Amino acid sequence: MRVTQNMLSNNMLRQLMHSQTKMDKYLEQLYTGKKIRKPSEDPVVAMKGMNYRTQVTEVEQYKRNTGEIHNWMDNSDAALDKATKAMHRLSELAVQASNSPYGSAERNSIKEEAFQLKEHLIEIANTKVNGKHIFNGTDTDQAPVDTNNGTYPQSTTPVMIEVFKDIKIQANVEPEKVFTEQLFDTVQSFIDDLENDNVANISSHIGTLNDRTADIINARADLGARMNRLELVENRLDEQEVIAKKTMSENEDVHFEEAITNLITQETLHRAALAAGSRIIQPSLLDFLR
Repeated sequence: MRVTQNMLSNNMLRQLMHSQTKMDKYLEQLYTGKKIRKPSEDPVVAMKGMNYRTQVTEVEQYKRNTGEIHNWMDNSDAALDKATKAMHRLSELAVQASNSPYGSAERNSIKEEAFQLKEHLIEIANTKVNGKHIFNGTDTDQAPVDTNNGTYPQSTTPVMIEVFKDIKIQANVEPEKVFTEQLFDTVQSFIDDLENDNVANISSHIGTLNDRTADIINARADLGARMNRLELVENRLDEQEVIAKKTMSENEDVHFEEAITNLITQETLHRAALAAGSRIIQPSLLDFLR
């Protein structure tokens, strides 16, 4: 086969374009820090990258969910702490009022304080966080307690939030075990006996107030156990996030040392090809007239 000058020139140009394309690829890798620009360059890397990125996205969503649960639990714990202190104070008042040296005037003062503590308990039961009532189950738009209308926590459906694949943790405190009608009836009965100066019945409230206090303490203990479990889940999520991001980086991030070496090598080859190509191009008449 006869090899013409035109064939030599075209072949040289094709090889130079190929060399320049490879240089552009290595430059792009150094600029973006990624091995590929589009899936067609390496479908395996692209598919693995999609899977790894999905894992990272899921972990990040679960971490946001744990943050939401923390918000519920921290506010619930703070509210139950205040409720416990209020109930302890009511028990102390019951002990004081049951002492015989106390007269009607003193018991009336105790009644005023007990009434304010009851109102304080109602406010705690109706605690709102980010516009949601945290002590009424999933019915977060409705205030759980209204003693004037005789309404108490209606929704007993727990608020379950997913924190890991197929793992959900209850975020709220079960309202039917804390701010019950029985609790407010006990407090109101104590106030009524103080108002009526019914000394004989006042001492009987000490035990019932302590029982209601124990209910709140037990609910808080259950909440604490779930908070500990949530902390364990968070540690696991942190580890999963590190592993997922590391795996994703190893799959799609370029090794800069290798990319720089490839670029320098390709640049050397490209210059050598240019030098060799300049010898292939047939001299023109102008070259002989110099």
